[in-house]
Amino acid sequence: MKILESHIVPAISEEIRLQEYAVSIFSSIQTRSGIKKAIKKGMILLNGEKATTSAWIKEGQRIDLLQPEQSDKKIFKLDFEVLFQDEHIAVIHKPPGYPTSGNYFKTIENALPHNLRASGELDALPYPLPAHRLDNPTSGILLCAKTRNSLIKLQEDFAQKNIQKTYYAIVHGKVDKQVEISSLIDEKSSETKVNPLEYYQIHEEIYTLAELKPLTGRTHQLRIHLSENNNPIIGDSIYGKGENIFFKGKSLYLFAGKIIFEHPVLKEQLIFELPLPKKFRNLDYYRAH
Repeated sequence: MKILESHIVPAISEEIRLQEYAVSIFSSIQTRSGIKKAIKKGMILLNGEKATTSAWIKEGQRIDLLQPEQSDKKIFKLDFEVLFQDEHIAVIHKPPGYPTSGNYFKTIENALPHNLRASGELDALPYPLPAHRLDNPTSGILLCAKTRNSLIKLQEDFAQKNIQKTYYAIVHGKVDKQVEISSLIDEKSSETKVNPLEYYQIHEEIYTLAELKPLTGRTHQLRIHLSENNNPIIGDSIYGKGENIFFKGKSLYLFAGKIIFEHPVLKEQLIFELPLPKKFRNLDYYRAH
């Protein structure tokens, strides 16, 4: 089998087992259950040998994730909009309600082969993979890779903060001015820029349309930061609060609307932007003046 992703363990401050450590290093498997399953299938190598779930991680070790055989892939026939694709990458419009990847069948990752052309490059992946992730209820722009080298380059660009992502959210309360929110998430520093764009008055309550620019990429970062700022995102069942009658039953009002990045092969700057979803635009009637 070919190697899909590789990782060299840097200096680590505490002992940790492979099963816990590997969740944070591979883009194609991002859950503990998925890592455990891959280890049991012999898909993860530690210094060239098949790893075990009891293995401990040490500095300098090489961890490889092997490519599954093409026949192992179950295709989820979910249609979505493809904004761009070539032999190396693809940019798609992720619908809400589906996880990007994980140990499930109905994921965006499993639907990529249904929507994208296969790559003819020598380093083509057996099937396209997301280069980052969006939360299950979040919709918007998702960047994907079709080749191994493109996946590695995009992951490096995300890690080095060379890729700019812009989100939009409707939040409780009034965000008076631009603010930068910083805090620790899972004991790691995180930072988000929040810029208010519009205000809405609905049933005597004020809401804000905010532009969000994450400077780091922690899990649930935007949702946590807005909640910490006392402006939780509408529809957030984890970090939010009970909605009023107007928003009852509505989905999460968080949208990945813009991305700027360098093409991993052509080295050209690419910009993709989507209009706000209809559920956002429908609030214009309530715009506060």
